[in-house]
Amino acid sequence: MIGDRTAGVRDEGRAGPGLLDSAPPDPELLDHLTVRGLQWLDGMRPCFRLPPDVTTDADPNITLKPLGELAELTHLVRTRHPRGDIREQADALFGFAWDETRGGQVFAELIRGEPQATYPVELYGVFAQAGLRNAEAEKLARATTGLRGWRVAREDHTRTLGVLNAERRIGLPPHADFDAELSLTGLGLLREPWALDRKAAYGITHDVFHLTDWGRAAQRMPAPLADYLRLWVPSWLESWLAEELWDLAGELLAVLACLPPAAGAPPADAAGADAAAWLRLAAAQLPDGAVPEIGAGPPPGHRPHEAFTSCYHSTLVTAFAATLTRVGGTGGGDRRPTAESEAAP
Repeated sequence: MIGDRTAGVRDEGRAGPGLLDSAPPDPELLDHLTVRGLQWLDGMRPCFRLPPDVTTDADPNITLKPLGELAELTHLVRTRHPRGDIREQADALFGFAWDETRGGQVFAELIRGEPQATYPVELYGVFAQAGLRNAEAEKLARATTGLRGWRVAREDHTRTLGVLNAERRIGLPPHADFDAELSLTGLGLLREPWALDRKAAYGITHDVFHLTDWGRAAQRMPAPLADYLRLWVPSWLESWLAEELWDLAGELLAVLACLPPAAGAPPADAAGADAAAWLRLAAAQLPDGAVPEIGAGPPPGHRPHEAFTSCYHSTLVTAFAATLTRVGGTGGGDRRPTAESEAAP
C-alpha cells in the first residue's frame, strides 16, 4: 500500500536546491561540534538534576523530559562515535542521568503512582537497552502495559511508536502493531511535503527516530519512505536553516543520517552528508559550545537556566546528528567492548 502511494513521488520533480549533491562534511568539523556541545552540556548538569521530590504531581516536561533526552541522545554518542574520548564524554553524562533516577527507582515510583502514564516506560527504555535495569520498575511495567487501558488508541500515533519502541527495548510484549501505527503517522501517510508546518516536521523526525531506533536500525526503514525523505528533506532543511530554526535543522540532518544507503550507493555515501548545511549549523554554535534552538540564542546577561531552556535540546540534537553523520547511513556499530554492549531485549 505504501508503495502504491509513492509510485509517482519522483515524477513530482526534485525538491529544493539539491543539498544532498554537495560534498560530505568535514569529520573534524562534526567532532568539534560534538566535543564543544558535550562540554557545555556537562557544565549544565545542575539544570538537568531532578528535584528531590519528583512525584506524579511534578510536570515531567520540566523535570524528567530534559534528563530523558540527555540519556537518549548521549547513549547513541557513547556507543557509536568513532572517537574514544568523545564516547567517554557522552558516557559520563549518560551515567549521570542514570544516577539521577536513583538506579531506576524513580521510574518504579512513577509507574506505581500513575500506572496509565506512558512517559516513565518511554524514559526507562533507553536505560534498559543499555543494560541498566531496575527489577521493581520492570515488574510494574510488565503489569501496567498488560492492562486493557494501555491498549486504548492514542491520538498521537508518533507517540505510540515511541511507546512501542520502549516496549521492544525493555523486552515487553508490544501492545499494538508497529507497522499499522506507522501507517497512520505523518511519515507513513506521506503527507503533502508543501504543507508541512513546524509541528508536523517534528512529528516526521520522531517517526524516523522511533522506526530506526534512533539511527541504530536504518534497515527498518521501508524503501518508499526512505525515497520520500531523500526527495523532500533537503527542501525542508533549506527552509528551516533560512529561518534559523537550528533545533529542527539538526533533527532533519539526523533524519538524513538515519536513512539506509540508496539502492546502488556504497555504504559510505551517507544520506546525511551535506557540507553546506553542516557549515551553517556550525556557524550557529555559540562560543561556549551551546547551539540555540532558534536565532542567535539568549541575550547578554541571561540567567543560566534561561540558556539551558533555550539551548539544551538543540545542543544535544547537534551532537546526536553529528555522530550519526560520522558513522554514515548504516547506524554504525557498537564501539564499546563486547562486555559493555547494549543488552538485547
